Amino acid sequence: MIEAIIFDLDGVLIHTDHYHYLAWKKLADDESIYFDQEINNRLRGVSRMESLDIILEKASKVYSEYEKLVLATKKNEIYRESLKTLTPSNLDATIKAFLLTLKSKNIKIAIGSSSKNAKMILTQIGIIDLFDAISDGTNITYSKPHPEVFLKASEMLGVSVDKCAVVEDAKAGIDAANAGGFLSIGIGDANKYDQTKIKINELSEILNLFEN
Repeated sequence: MIEAIIFDLDGVLIHTDHYHYLAWKKLADDESIYFDQEINNRLRGVSRMESLDIILEKASKVYSEYEKLVLATKKNEIYRESLKTLTPSNLDATIKAFLLTLKSKNIKIAIGSSSKNAKMILTQIGIIDLFDAISDGTNITYSKPHPEVFLKASEMLGVSVDKCAVVEDAKAGIDAANAGGFLSIGIGDANKYDQTKIKINELSEILNLFEN
């Protein structure tokens, strides 16, 4: 029986993909590096530094580790500045209602996101207080497809992995959930992934798991 659900943030509860894309695009343009949506799709679910390495595959020069750190910091500053425009109106009302329904059923809910900006986003859209635990890029060493972010969320919740489900929209996230022994639920692109255990089109479909 599932007692807790761990949600990825970007692409699942709110779509900030476009903000990431614009920030990476500006960084790439400033460095005269080719960058497009196809490359951007490879960045989903992976850490900032790993994302930068993917982008730098198209670079005409080799960047030192220090230069990479400067670039990653610059990208995050651009991204965080754009996040300041987020408000509760950016959250689909049905998402908040869905989360409240889960809580009314005594289902614990957590965030499992590789992003170091997860808490800022949740605060901006006004739902940070709904979550029983937040595991994000600030408390992990390994990014997805390593299961660490979900394992830490499970530990924070005090619920064993076999009683936790993970909701993801990216293949790397599904792989991480499966590797950790969680029930993987895929939405968006992950809905089409063969390794996804349960495929959904809308978050509300998750409620079917708790029907008697």
